[in-house]
Order: sequence, then structure tokens, then C-alpha cells
Amino acid sequence: MTRVDFYHLQKSDIETTLPKLLDKAYATGKKIVLKVGNEERVEFLNTHLWTYDEQSFLPHGSKKDGNAESQPIWLTSQDDNPNSATILFLVDGARYEADKISSFERVLNIFDDNDKEALNWSREFWKQLKAQDNECYYWQQDEKGSWQQKA
Repeated sequence: MTRVDFYHLQKSDIETTLPKLLDKAYATGKKIVLKVGNEERVEFLNTHLWTYDEQSFLPHGSKKDGNAESQPIWLTSQDDNPNSATILFLVDGARYEADKISSFERVLNIFDDNDKEALNWSREFWKQLKAQDNECYYWQQDEKGSWQQKA
């Protein structure tokens, strides 16, 4: 069974939130695939992850960088998993078929409250995953921007 966490952005944006969540996932020592909505955003986030904080380092790469199999964090807009990741991040409305997530131990679907298409898709994805008896958790930001698990 795959654990799927839904992160509903309401107080911060993906550029602020994603590096923090990636850092926690990277600290587990497991490889990560970050699926982004389109190739343009892949390259934007690829650059952003190098520059978001001078005190942090998240080793990562994309098709442009190559050496996918040796990248701890792989950014893509496709359904590929060339670094044999066990953690999947979905951002910017990126979709993944519910019946194919079983190859991952954990999935984090991060969606912005201002993106109605991503919001609606996340609701549908939740229903599909629950119907398959996956372990699903919903996280919402409180007034201070901290994550609170909701039932």
C-alpha cells in the first residue's frame, strides 16, 4: 500500500513550500521523482532549487542535466522514473494514474488553492486512491502557514 499525502497550499506558494518538503524527503535517504505540470516549469524549478537558499543544498537534475540514474531528485514532466525513486512528488497540477502509484512507497501531491483545475483534480485523485484502499492524508495550512492534518 502506498501512502499519499495531499498538501493544500493556502498561505504560501509552491516555490516556498516545495524546497522544505523536498529537504525532508531527501533526508530519508530515498530517491525522489518530482513530476511537474510541463517542461517549462521543470526547468524553472530546476534552477530555483539551486538558488532558493544559499544555506541549503538539494542535489537534483532533469533531462537537461542527464545522468538520471545517479540523481537523488529527478525533475520531469513525464511519467518516468529513471532514478528508481521510491518517493513521488506531484506539483503544478501534474497527474499520475492512481492505479500506477503502487511502485512508490510515498506520494506527495502538492496543490495550490488558487489553481482550480489542480484543486478539482486533487479531489478526484483522492477519491480514486481511497477507493483502492491507499493510505491517504490531507494537510492544510493554518493561519501561520504551518501544516495541520485534517480528517
